Amino acid sequence: MAKNAFTVRITAVGLRETLAAFRALPKDASAELRDAAQEISRLVASVAKSSAGDPQSQAVAATVRPVRDRVPAVQAGGSQRITSQGIPAYRLLFGSEFGAEGRYGWYAASKYGGSAGRQFSGHTGTAGRWFFPSVERTNVPAMKAWNDAVDRIVRKFERGGSI
Repeated sequence: MAKNAFTVRITAVGLRETLAAFRALPKDASAELRDAAQEISRLVASVAKSSAGDPQSQAVAATVRPVRDRVPAVQAGGSQRITSQGIPAYRLLFGSEFGAEGRYGWYAASKYGGSAGRQFSGHTGTAGRWFFPSVERTNVPAMKAWNDAVDRIVRKFERGGSI
């Protein structure tokens, strides 16, 4: 995983039990599950990238990528330098998502002189702007696709490894 990256895994009821049951299947079943989950993660990542609106969010969105795991997951941030000043993505991720107050917030421009204080828009509290809402919006369809993949893989390996 990338240094200083933030990973979000899709959630579902019975997830832990399903993964535990996969341990009883051959390793090929887990490999197929990782392939299916990565494909779903690609779709979630593309939705998250397209949800970024302002230039700062778009710069951070360039770091959004799928994670290869047994459960669909996406990652954003990391140590990749994304601005002309060489600022790494992890330093901008949460400001672009939730905004800020004080020195880095939009309303601090008068206190800190001109546009120097306007690094982020105003703080939104716990309401995200682009990354978290898009991941939450795709959670239900992603888990339906993941459950369908789990069912298909389990049926395949119950029959001896062939479809």
